[in-house]
Amino acid sequence: MDDLKDKSIHHTTIKICDDLKKSAPYLSLYEDIQKLVVTPSVKADDFKNTLLRAMQENGLASELKNNVYRWIKTKKKETSPYDSFFRKCQIHWDKRIHKSLNSMCNELGINLAKVRNTNEREEIVNKWTELSNFEVEIHKYRPVYAPKDFLEVLLNLKGPIKDRENVQWEFSQLPLKVKNLAELRSFYVELSRGEQILCVNSSLSTPQSFTIFEAERIALGEKILAKNYAPLAQEFLKKGCPRCLRAKMWTLLLGAEVKIPQNHYFESLKEHVLQYDLMTDKLIIKDINLTASNDDQYFVFEDVLYQVMLCFSRDGDILKQLPSQPAFMQVVVKGKQNQPESTMVFPPSGVIPFHGFTMYAAPFCYLFENPIELYFVFRAFYLRYWHKLHRVCASSQGIVSLCLQFEKLLQCYEPFLWNHFKKCHIPPLRVVIKWMMRGFSGHLPPEQLLTLWDLILAYDSLEIIPLLAVVIVIFRKDNLMKVSTLQNVEAVLADLSSIAVIPLLQMALMKEPH
Repeated sequence: MDDLKDKSIHHTTIKICDDLKKSAPYLSLYEDIQKLVVTPSVKADDFKNTLLRAMQENGLASELKNNVYRWIKTKKKETSPYDSFFRKCQIHWDKRIHKSLNSMCNELGINLAKVRNTNEREEIVNKWTELSNFEVEIHKYRPVYAPKDFLEVLLNLKGPIKDRENVQWEFSQLPLKVKNLAELRSFYVELSRGEQILCVNSSLSTPQSFTIFEAERIALGEKILAKNYAPLAQEFLKKGCPRCLRAKMWTLLLGAEVKIPQNHYFESLKEHVLQYDLMTDKLIIKDINLTASNDDQYFVFEDVLYQVMLCFSRDGDILKQLPSQPAFMQVVVKGKQNQPESTMVFPPSGVIPFHGFTMYAAPFCYLFENPIELYFVFRAFYLRYWHKLHRVCASSQGIVSLCLQFEKLLQCYEPFLWNHFKKCHIPPLRVVIKWMMRGFSGHLPPEQLLTLWDLILAYDSLEIIPLLAVVIVIFRKDNLMKVSTLQNVEAVLADLSSIAVIPLLQMALMKEPH
């Protein structure tokens, strides 16, 4: 038995080493270790022990441990007997999106991709830090889809279902396993025990006690950052993160440090923006105009968001790293038809922006002034979490499971409210899908939103999103019971500016259902 265990560890070690060699941080870590080897602190006659000691003293041991920790996070595999069914549904949805893009191009008489002319290229270079002044005709463009359109696709899933009777209304027909209330309480144990968690607007603390607790958290957080060990950062976030440390904690946890290779990589993405005009550029600009530019909390970040989102659309590594590769388009680039490399993956990232997509990135503007630092943390967050919110999959962290989780929790907590929705023929998901698909970005005030995202990182789970959605609906129960139309339900739930995330979640996890 021990022999089998040793072989398993050996094979896992080989797999980790092979994967790390292909990762972006490997080269700089390897170079740092090479430099360390030639220093007097590493002795030839006791190479292994002196190298390990020197790596420990120079912080390279923790860097190596962080890389292994992040490898484990990205390699977590969930298998479901329904994987192939959901994958087929996603491919079918991708094809519908691609058909819609091609139809829009035909209507407008434009190409999906073309080479920029010299004047346009120079204008973008000159206006790179103020791209809101770059003149683009976008009024004819429309978002390819919105959260409500995606919900229609999810509600119409046909396949491994137990009961077709309520297919148009709810998700209970899908045989996916989601956590019940007892399992959520056990998982979010710090919240369910009502422990003190650092957060603004907490009714549980006075200004004086908040200041003392915040000082304690800052002191502990600085010690953790000095150790540079990602698992400690994850544990730290469970009790709340001071504003002044959040950017560093997230960067450490996600492995998104910006070094020379990252700067070069971002420059290559920028160069692609300068060289090629993609149809998705207009969709991104349109989306920023419809969302962040119209939001009192985010309009000041408009120029940074143009840089970040245009570069994101060019990032081919995103397509390579997505766990289930989406169907993507291969298009001919106008202006390069007669050249060997006349085609490209469209868009290179494989991600077609939907209405509200920009809001995945907007809150990071509160954490980072440097667009390159912002880009790599946002990108890491997207690859670990956000892509699951707009893809059809069987994952317990995917949007289908989160919708099912929302419904089951609402039925468990408030069966009378659930029956009221049912009697009025109003699927409550129609109201909350926009919250859930955006991770509440653009709906909660920024500080409350960042506190929620702290919890996503702390517990490495998106299940906090449907839980919060349910709690907000319950919080407005009295008013919801008085209305009977979708329009009025949306009006009751329109303003989330007064929502305090931590107290509400604690209340939900400590409260007994009816």
